Amino acid sequence: MAVPKNAFSLWGQYLAARTAEMVLTTFEARDNLRAAGAIGQAIYYISKRHRERAMIHLRMAFPDKNEEQLKELAIDCFEHFVQLVVEVCHTPRLIGYDTWHERIALGPLAPAIRMLNEGKPAILITGHLGNWEVLGSLLAILGYEVDAVARPLDNPLVNDWLLGIRQKRGLRIITKWQASDRMMEVLRNGGALGIIADQNAGEKGMFVPFFGKLASTYKSVGLLAMRQKVPVVCGYAHRVGNDCCYELGVEDIIEPDQWANQPDPLFYITARYMRAIENMVRRVPKQYLWMHRRWKTRPAHEKAGKPMPDTLRAKLESLPWMTPELMTSLQQPVPEIPGRRR
Repeated sequence: MAVPKNAFSLWGQYLAARTAEMVLTTFEARDNLRAAGAIGQAIYYISKRHRERAMIHLRMAFPDKNEEQLKELAIDCFEHFVQLVVEVCHTPRLIGYDTWHERIALGPLAPAIRMLNEGKPAILITGHLGNWEVLGSLLAILGYEVDAVARPLDNPLVNDWLLGIRQKRGLRIITKWQASDRMMEVLRNGGALGIIADQNAGEKGMFVPFFGKLASTYKSVGLLAMRQKVPVVCGYAHRVGNDCCYELGVEDIIEPDQWANQPDPLFYITARYMRAIENMVRRVPKQYLWMHRRWKTRPAHEKAGKPMPDTLRAKLESLPWMTPELMTSLQQPVPEIPGRRR
């Protein structure tokens, strides 16, 4: 979102957002989700840059699908994005202390819940998949102490409003990645730290596999886990149907004893949690934000047109799930992806 130039712009955006919320919540969630889907489909055809980016990403991720199948997935992705906005307005009213069980089905969660019941600290990982807000909200509703890391919005008025929605059920928000002291404190006190961990991490990120290509990924998760010796829990909240209903589950739990003897523990943790996110996305690919610039930053050897360095190759080959086919794919460069013009 562009930074507003003055107070008039700030208040204009805020009032527009609150008005939209008021209008939306006068109608049934099912009707709004249907309308949001139609708007998302229109955005797919209007926004050429985002449409092309989503299609390139989908071709990379699903080389076995034809163009018609990929187009259908891309349209579903745009519909899902607009439906998320509707859900932000509706879920605080629909999912509460006495009603959450009517809209949320619990999948394989037992090991993670047992961990939280015992007061053990954990890092909770998810991606831009399904409705990630529901994950933290439900845990807070159930009485677990959860602090979630979130990037603050450029408009402070809109940001404070959304923070209020997130914190209504007891979810606490850490608004800056630089707040490392608070994140460490949460884990030291036996709390759960929630992080959306599938963003592009830039030049300083660690390059690990994601849908057959190297993707720059944050080191923070692995460093925190190693420093505090806490497990990394990879979970999801998929939308089910068209009435603000969800299924929650855990894809993988990375325990300290599983990385202790790895050649490069930080690389192993980072690659494994990205593998978990990839597996979650493969189940419901239409609920992932394929228009995000996940593969924006490229490794130095790829930008220079050189072969993969032996050190990186060795790290990749040490991963227990590595295959010759995946290694071949990882050595192929990513096609040029449309970005914001400067």
